[in-house]
Amino acid sequence: MKNTKNSVVKKSLKGKNVLITGCTGFLGKVLLEKIIRSVPDIASVNVLVRGSSKYKSGRERFVNEVLTSSIFDHLKSEDLAAFNAFCETKLNVVTGELTEPQFGIAPKEFHALANKIDLIVNSAASVNFREALDKALKINTLCLNNVVEFSKLGDDIPVVQVSTCYVHGLNKGDIYEETKAPFGIKIPRNEKGQYLVEGVVSLLKDKINNVRFPSKNDEQLTKSLVDLGIEEANKYGWNDTYTFTKWMGEQLLLEKLDGKSLAIVRPSIIESTLQGPMPGWIEGIKVADAIVFAYARGKIAFFPADPNGVMDIIPADLVANSIILSMAKVLTSPGETNIYQCCSSGSNPATTGELKDAMVEEAQSNYKAYPKLFKNKKPAKDFTFVSKSVFETAMKAVQMPLGLLHDVKSILGKAEAKNKMLKNIDTALTLSTTFSFYGFPKYRFHNGKLLALAEELGEEVDGEFAVDAKLINWKEYFSKNHLAGLEKYAIKEVKKESVKSKKVVKKAA
Repeated sequence: MKNTKNSVVKKSLKGKNVLITGCTGFLGKVLLEKIIRSVPDIASVNVLVRGSSKYKSGRERFVNEVLTSSIFDHLKSEDLAAFNAFCETKLNVVTGELTEPQFGIAPKEFHALANKIDLIVNSAASVNFREALDKALKINTLCLNNVVEFSKLGDDIPVVQVSTCYVHGLNKGDIYEETKAPFGIKIPRNEKGQYLVEGVVSLLKDKINNVRFPSKNDEQLTKSLVDLGIEEANKYGWNDTYTFTKWMGEQLLLEKLDGKSLAIVRPSIIESTLQGPMPGWIEGIKVADAIVFAYARGKIAFFPADPNGVMDIIPADLVANSIILSMAKVLTSPGETNIYQCCSSGSNPATTGELKDAMVEEAQSNYKAYPKLFKNKKPAKDFTFVSKSVFETAMKAVQMPLGLLHDVKSILGKAEAKNKMLKNIDTALTLSTTFSFYGFPKYRFHNGKLLALAEELGEEVDGEFAVDAKLINWKEYFSKNHLAGLEKYAIKEVKKESVKSKKVVKKAA
């Protein structure tokens, strides 16, 4: 790794007070670890965390759900005293809720925080593709009004917004670091060409209320709001509720922070780390892992995807580095608005078929190295990709007789629960609906502006804040790093308690 003592990035962040949202999530943890490891001269990292049913305060939740993560094991093993010192002196937890006015904290505290912060990074989001529309709208769009208020209260605090490449919706072809027009219903624009989404939000709120009243039971209501979200997203030109509401969030910021310091970072499908703090670190099961688990568990011999389609995957550490470069940019170039895409399909494409072949080859020769993933059983020799229609037809052909059998048993009083196989098929069909958009890509994402930013800031291609997808050797990454990461970290990850870490995190300032 190159020497970065004279790094522009480190110099621009030195002595700065940063507020970060979304640190309880996968990417948020990778970002926080990278800042602690590579930008130790930062003045403070303030994390906005809401309490939960299990942990009432944000601090308690952060200590138990974030600082115990294995992502920090490398830092602790290298210098536990330094890690604890950073947590004690520079890491502050603010108990609050991004979706509430003034973050749900007292006005006096909100003002004091705004006067202290030099930069806000919003990485909080609901990444559920089939989220209920009211929830998705709240966390992915409307909460950005609170970010805008906070920014303006603090004398135009620079903002870095973490979005997604998939805000392009159903548009096809080459996707660059700009705003694409909606594929579906047209949305009005102002004289500057900015999309005005408040009218759309108002219409969606009315439709949500029409579903909510008259009231239904919770299960019916949730299903209706999920269906409404997908229906509206498709109508305006998006595959799912998540990407639709994230696009609207982008537009809200672009309009309301016009002329201010704003960077929007769009990752593609975020997967396990490429290099740091260790190769293959991951938390939970991501989009591309649907293929891995469908194959590993042998539930089905085929899956809906185009083997020649380029699935845009990007390691989480490259995304964290992109965010950090963007943090430096908004501080060094005040008043600019920039969009950066952190992606691979435009510069280092990997087809779904190539990724599958790498996985199958590794599994065939080395499955015993992954006992949790493959259950100590040698998987099938191949795994076939089929069209979405063929997949759904095959699943429904099996689903129908099983459904009839279940109904008969129910009538006879012999069916205590839904047939397990039937549940698996229901899950597979839902997965197919969600995954098909990502498994049959008709687009290529380009990251020219991100690479230019790295060059502008003097960062080496393979330096400490690497962002270039050309660094990825896909066969090695997917068949070795990623599978090992799923095995070690994603499947029933055991989190180690750190008593010292619990003691050293300060309460909200």
